[in-house]
Formats: sequence, C-alpha cells, structure tokens
Amino acid sequence: MEPSVDDGFKWFGEGFDGFPKRLPEDTVEYAIHIIDSTLSQAKVVSRLKEILKEANRLVNDLLDDYIWQREEFKLDLELEISTWSLRGSTNYGDSVADEWLIVYLLRELSLKNPDIWVRVYDTDGEFLLIEAAMMLPKWISPEITQNRVWIHAGGLRIIPLKAAPELETRSPSLKEAISYIERNQQHLVRSPLIEEEAFYRIRNYPKAISEQFHHAAVRIPRKIAHILHHDPTYVSPAIEAFYIRDPIALKPLSTPKPEDLRFPPEDFVDTTVKFTKVGFAQLKGQEFLPPKSWQSCFGDIDSPKALAKAEIGMKLSCGFEMLIRDPQNQNKKAVREMQIILEDIDAGEEVLPTDEEIAQWSQKEDDEKWMDIDFNEFDKELSGKNKGKGPGAGFGDKEAQEQVRKMVSRFDAFLNDDKSGMDGADWDDDDDSDGSEDDEESSDEDEDQAISFDEDEFASAMRQMMGMPPEETTAEAGAVVKGKGRVIAEEDEVNADEIREVSNSMKAELKEAGVLGDEEEDEDAEITIDETLVKNMLEAFKSQGGAAGPAGNLMGLFGVGLPPDKDN
Repeated sequence: MEPSVDDGFKWFGEGFDGFPKRLPEDTVEYAIHIIDSTLSQAKVVSRLKEILKEANRLVNDLLDDYIWQREEFKLDLELEISTWSLRGSTNYGDSVADEWLIVYLLRELSLKNPDIWVRVYDTDGEFLLIEAAMMLPKWISPEITQNRVWIHAGGLRIIPLKAAPELETRSPSLKEAISYIERNQQHLVRSPLIEEEAFYRIRNYPKAISEQFHHAAVRIPRKIAHILHHDPTYVSPAIEAFYIRDPIALKPLSTPKPEDLRFPPEDFVDTTVKFTKVGFAQLKGQEFLPPKSWQSCFGDIDSPKALAKAEIGMKLSCGFEMLIRDPQNQNKKAVREMQIILEDIDAGEEVLPTDEEIAQWSQKEDDEKWMDIDFNEFDKELSGKNKGKGPGAGFGDKEAQEQVRKMVSRFDAFLNDDKSGMDGADWDDDDDSDGSEDDEESSDEDEDQAISFDEDEFASAMRQMMGMPPEETTAEAGAVVKGKGRVIAEEDEVNADEIREVSNSMKAELKEAGVLGDEEEDEDAEITIDETLVKNMLEAFKSQGGAAGPAGNLMGLFGVGLPPDKDN
C-alpha cells in the first residue's frame, strides 16, 4: 500500500476552513471595504449604499454605450467574515481592456471616496503587482501577496512583510489584513514607482475607452439590423457564439432551406455595426466557409469591398443564429430579450425599419489599419529607429507601439540595474515603510550605471556554447575575473610551444571524431570554424520552425534579419 501524502489541506477534521477558492479563467474579482473601527455596522452599510449609488452613476456617465465582451461591471452588498462590503466579479473573456476598465472605475471611486479600501485580483492573483514586477522589492513573491495589495485614495498600498512574524512566510487572511490596516495605516508601503507601473495601462483613461471599438460596414438581414439598433451590446454574445462554435452549434446552419432559420439570408441591408476591437478581430480573422443556406448569397457581389462587407455580415448572422438556437443559451439575458423582439415582429406588434430609416442611422466606418502589423516596422520599433518619424510611422495602433517601446525600455533598465535578478529588484528590508523618497534617489543613481561588455569574452562564450574549439591566441591569454558585472583580464605569459602542442592534440582528436576532415589545412582552420559556426546557427534557426527562439533572438540583437526558411 502506498503511503499517504500530506498535501497540507485540512479535510473534514478539526480546523477545516472550507475548500480552497479559485476564480474561473478570465475572471476579475473586486471588493470595496470601509475600514473604520469607530463606525457601527449600520453606518458601514449606509455608507456602502452611498458608494454603490455613486458607482452606478460613474458607470452610466462613462459607459452609457460601452460594449462588454462577456459580463459587465457590477457591485452587490455582501456580508463576509462579519464585515459588510461591496463585491463583484466579471468574466472579461479575451478582452483584457474590460479588466483594466474595471481597475480604472475602482481607482476613480477611491479617489472620490478616500474612506474606502479596494481589493482587485484575477485568476493570476495580484495582477497589479505583476504589472509592476520590475519595481517590486525582493521580498514580494506570489506566495505571500494575497490580501496584501489595496487601492486607497487613488494609490496602491501594500501590507509590509514585517506586519507580523507569522505573516513573513504566508499571505494574511482578509480579517488579518483589515485588522492591520485599522491599526497601522501609516506603515503601509507606498511607492510612486510601483504605482506608475501598476496603473500604466489606464494612464490615458477615460479618453482611451472610446478607442476600444471599431465601426464596420456590413451586409446583414434586416431583422439583425433591427435587433442591433435596439441594443448594440447584443453583438458580443453573437460573436462569441460564432468564435467558440462546435459541430452541435453549427448543425442548424446546415439546413439547405433558408426558411428553417430564425435569421434567413434574405432581405439584406447595408448598415454600420459597432464592434469591440477584440470581437471584430475574432470575426475577421477566422476562416469560415458559407453554410449551404448562404452559398447563393455571394453570386452578385462584384467588388472586394462589397465582398468583405458580405463576409463579415455572414459570420455575424451565423453567430446570431447559433446563439439563439443553442439550448445552452436560452437562459441568457440577451437571448431572452431577442426572443421577445422576434416574437413581437412575428406577431406584427413591432415593425422592421425601412431602408429610409436605416439610411438615417450612423454610417461611421473606421479604418482597419490597427489590425495590420508590418514586421519590418516592428523590428524598427524594437531597435528604436522609428523615433521622431512622425505620427504615421510605426506598426499597428499607437497603443501597440507604446507597449513595444515600454518593453524595450524596461529591458534596458533591467540590464542597467546591477541590483536586479530573477526575483526582482534587491531592496533592503528597511524600505518596507512608506519612505519612497529614498527609493527614488537610489533608483536614479542606479539608472545611469552602464553595462561592462567584453567582446572577446562574449565571442569565446558563444564558441563554447556552439560546441566550437576556442580561437588560437598569441602569447597572451585572458583569465576572467568576475566582480560587480565587470570582466577583468589578467595577462599571463604562455609558452608558444605548449600552445602549439595542445592545438595539434585537439585537432587530432577532432579528426578522429570526424568533425574535421583530413584535407583541412592549418591555414583554413579559422574559415572552417566560422563556417561550422554559421552552419550550426542556421540549423538552430531552422529548428525553430518559424517560431521565436534563441537563435533568431540572438541574430536580432546582432542586427541580422534571417529570412523565412522555405526549403533546404
């Protein structure tokens, strides 16, 4: 019998505190607390209700026509560990922009209400700390961060490691965290550098909210145009139904009779639909052959632009058909509302819009250049060669360009910081207090430190990595002494006869192993080594199969752009 393994979980015996909680994938959870021991529970509840009303006003003011990918931002009054709070969770699907919009809303609420304390986390845990990973003190690790990170008065507050001896190796419970904040607000860690990185993605909000959408001209049945005009948010569940379709969902579309469909391919109208950028990319990017009932709808199309409108409209219409016909979706709010609209249309209680009415609707159409990536421009962004070339330079949209520049600058900062390592910046434990000024001064000094780079040592290391013998040297050889990131060479006198003897011995062993041919002359040795090195590097690049890898990355650093491998 195998011995039992202690997994550290308290089962149904003494001390059982419930099953471990784990959020579903692509879900962000948030909570708003009033941490004030002088207030009664009744006053806390009253204050939270005021916060809830203010949150709803903020959402209505900023997001009146916003389209969520899956679920919207929503708060409910709940009781947890004998403490009232406003809590909510949102499944944002593939739209990370929805998650960061929620962070912005919560931060705005904390700015306007300095008496609230906010927690926000997702499937990955404390994702705000992940964003600020380059600026974190070394003691912060994923194992101890739960319930340590709070948003208060627009800033980020972190419960320090020295909060209690027992909390140096584990995360505090929610009750312990609230208790510490009540007693020691002045000892919470706050660093402007961490805040800047953590909230970097929402630096342009609320202006950036409108940049998350794309308006496109489509050719769709009149019924769908009417439904989307009634509520544009119905586009998201329809796109998701299309995007995650399976053979069962596709079955209704296989009918050759258009009259069997809820949205038959007939009575088409040209209109403009508002998409999320993520949703539009999901529709545009997937190859999808027209179902049997749609195959006859493309015969009279004679221009590429009209064909593109018809293809997007066909995919969207199929998404609506799969959404409303799938039994698993019948309890969804959007599906129930669309069913009511269709029933009213069939009963004659609701009239479809005329062509003249549709012509009065918004005809805004956005450029699709944000979907295009020029890899030559991408390489220029990485190397910094596109700086100062005007607003038209670069690849993709402005956000993508900014992200690439930020990535490069972060990498450079990491290399220039001799205190950084695998676990983050090596800060002293004394910096756990809120004295952020010393952090800024020390970081400013470290920023300007340059990297010492010895080309000869790098070439030697590369040859060893590629399995090549070292280059023959003259009467001097360098011995590497490492210290503080600098390589110091000590010069030694070496006997020339000894070098020659060792070299001949190595060549004999290589010839015996079949690495060097018998016909190779001494004067060709350098050329042979270079050829072998290039061959090995090309083989390494070829083995990547077109994906990213160490050989391609290394050549990119050298400024060498290798072409795609099409044959041998």
